[in-house]
Amino acid sequence: MADLHFLHVHIQILVFFFFLPRIFPCPDQQKQALLLFKHSLLSTTISPNTSIPLFSSLDSWNSTSDCCHWKRVVCSSPNSRSRMVLVQGLNLYSLALRITDDPLPLDGKALMPLFSIRSLMLLDLSSNFFEGKISGVGFGNLSKLVYLDLMQNKFSGSIPPQLYRLQYLQYLDMSSNLLGGALTSEVRFLVNLRVLKLDSNSLIGKLPKEIGNLKMLQKLFIRDNNFVGEIPTSIVKLKSLETLDMRNNNFAMEIPSDIGNLPNMTYLALSNNKLNGTIPTSIQHMEKLEQLELENNLLEGHVPIWLFDMKGLVDLLIGGNLMSWNPNVKNVKPKCKLSRLSLKSCGLIGQVPTWISSQTSLDFLDLSKNKLEGTFPQWLAEMDLGSIILSDNKLWGPLPPRLFESLSLSVLDLSRNNFFGELPKNIGNANAIMLLMLSGNNFSGEVPKSISNIHRLLLLDLSRNRLSGDTFPVFDPGAFLGYIDYSSNEFMGEIPTTFPRQTRLLSLSNNRFSGSLPKNLTNWTLLEHLDLHNNNISGELPHFLSELSTLQILSLRNNSLTGVIPKSISKLSNLQILDLSSNDIVGEIPTEIGELKGMIETPSTFYLSDTFFNIGIEFNDLVVNWKKSIIGLPTNPSLDIYALLDLSGNHLSGEIPTSIGNLKGIKLLNLAYNNLSGNIPSSLGKLENVETLDLSHNKLSGSIPESLVNLQDLTVLDLSNNELTGRIPVGGQMSTMNIPSYYANNSGLCGFQIQQPCPEDEQPAESIEEEEKQQVFSWLGTGIGFPVGFVLAVLLVYMSGYFSPIAPRKRIVRRPRRRRP
Repeated sequence: MADLHFLHVHIQILVFFFFLPRIFPCPDQQKQALLLFKHSLLSTTISPNTSIPLFSSLDSWNSTSDCCHWKRVVCSSPNSRSRMVLVQGLNLYSLALRITDDPLPLDGKALMPLFSIRSLMLLDLSSNFFEGKISGVGFGNLSKLVYLDLMQNKFSGSIPPQLYRLQYLQYLDMSSNLLGGALTSEVRFLVNLRVLKLDSNSLIGKLPKEIGNLKMLQKLFIRDNNFVGEIPTSIVKLKSLETLDMRNNNFAMEIPSDIGNLPNMTYLALSNNKLNGTIPTSIQHMEKLEQLELENNLLEGHVPIWLFDMKGLVDLLIGGNLMSWNPNVKNVKPKCKLSRLSLKSCGLIGQVPTWISSQTSLDFLDLSKNKLEGTFPQWLAEMDLGSIILSDNKLWGPLPPRLFESLSLSVLDLSRNNFFGELPKNIGNANAIMLLMLSGNNFSGEVPKSISNIHRLLLLDLSRNRLSGDTFPVFDPGAFLGYIDYSSNEFMGEIPTTFPRQTRLLSLSNNRFSGSLPKNLTNWTLLEHLDLHNNNISGELPHFLSELSTLQILSLRNNSLTGVIPKSISKLSNLQILDLSSNDIVGEIPTEIGELKGMIETPSTFYLSDTFFNIGIEFNDLVVNWKKSIIGLPTNPSLDIYALLDLSGNHLSGEIPTSIGNLKGIKLLNLAYNNLSGNIPSSLGKLENVETLDLSHNKLSGSIPESLVNLQDLTVLDLSNNELTGRIPVGGQMSTMNIPSYYANNSGLCGFQIQQPCPEDEQPAESIEEEEKQQVFSWLGTGIGFPVGFVLAVLLVYMSGYFSPIAPRKRIVRRPRRRRP
């Protein structure tokens, strides 16, 4: 709100000038610059639909009118001496009309004409998705800028130092771009800067100590970057600082001990870094502090009780650290009136602290990952909070019906506790709930029909309980519910299709569902994740599955499906994970399976995030056969990095289609336990990302293709129980595939990996015998020849007179001559 007020004040000042009577037109030079800017946009931007004007907000920009009367242009009042007006403000946010879901990028070079309007004080280019580098020379010309907003574009590269030299600049927002590089020491030139906002970029390096030179700075936003190192102690020199937001970086070491000497601080946010040490005691001197966010760091020590004595504190989020609750503190009497409180993983034991009931203004409560015991407190149910997160504790008993009479409750997460009993019949009365997570408990009985009355429900997780029945709530087709998890319960009957059209994730695995796949599945035109594994589903794989064009994950493992894999499966262009293992599918693998684009390109698509409305949520893993083990692949933060194809445990026959080699993005290919025959196609050597390749228990013949040496990421290779022959390839990762069981029960394989020499490496028995004979003769010759040769040598020497009976000669010893001086 403070940011909006600041923005409102500056715009009011400039708009005031706009409504003054206009006697003199804007300078022709500035008018021509604006027209050239418009022309550049029109000439460099291609519209997907030429019949729709892209820049309708610039229709008033023409050569026959005064530019001070154009939309989005703000001019100054006439100068008292020259009676001249100047363009001082350009509100150019969201210029292009949004025709499709994807924003239309604009060429950043189109901005060049604007840089000649040196009288500009306000320039708002936000939400335009301009591409390219930021022109340092161009923006450097706008030396009178007070307000510059470049938020939500696609500017890349580093931040030019010229921006730091705009001495009148008071507001700078560069958030949500693709900028890289470090925040350089040129920030010292922005002596009059009051708001610096660099959120959601890719800034790296350390925060320069020169940040302490910005004496006028009131707001500093640098969240969602990659800053490292310590928080510079010079930051305590910013006595005017009111807001410090450094969340979601990699800051380490301790928080400056005297950070509490910033007397005007109202908002201090350092969450999601790697800060260690303890919470500085100086913080208690921040008398104006309203929001303190220190979550998810490495802070240690006891939770400081003096925090609750800070009267102005409204938000206290200190969970997710290494801190613990002082066991000697039995009761707390807060002097503050909190709206949000997070004590996640703070070592709380016993019942939910009763002192929380004194916080009558509380709206958000997170006490997850502690050791809380006892039942759900009646007093907590009566507080009508907006968000209650008590997951990962030891709470037990039934849920109080009063909890669902709240009209404020929007988030309820009680996952992984010991709650039991039936879900309250009035659960649908809490019609403001958006996220309802009750997984990992012992709830039983049917899902209450009233739950379909919660029209704002977005996510419903009832997995890992003992819920049963064969009838389910019928949701309004137009409801917002998109994520449903009923897995690991005792449901039976046919697959329910009573969910809204907005369904994106549906997990019904590990139940007792039976029957065939219903045609109504095609009603979910946004479905991305369908998991039905470990049920009793029968019938053939229907052709209508190809109509689920948005599907990314399809898991039908361990059912009773029959028939063949339809060729139309290639139409699932977004499919990244296909698991049809452990069924009764017959026929050949269709060659069209090599056309699955999602396994070729492995696109980086949006998937269910581990944060939802800024609330940490843990979703159930996707269970697959990964590297010879049934494990769960985490859905946090996404499954984008995985592309898997598992057709094992069926009755597939014929040859492995060479087209599978096109699936360059897959990390796992499992065709084991089928009746596949023929050679292993050499095209499998193109699976450059594959980590697991399992072709075992088939009837494959021929040799192992040499192309497999190209699989640099391969860690598991199982070719056992086939009819393979020849040498196992050597080189690359194949030289590390030396586990004999990977090649077992192949009668004709050889190679060092299984310590079985190949025939071509062995010499014939006859040649070996002949060589041995030659070696024996050579040694015999040496044994006989040596004494004979010795006798002959002695005889020759004797004959030469060396052993003559004549008396020996006198030995003449010559002395060395002296050297002359």
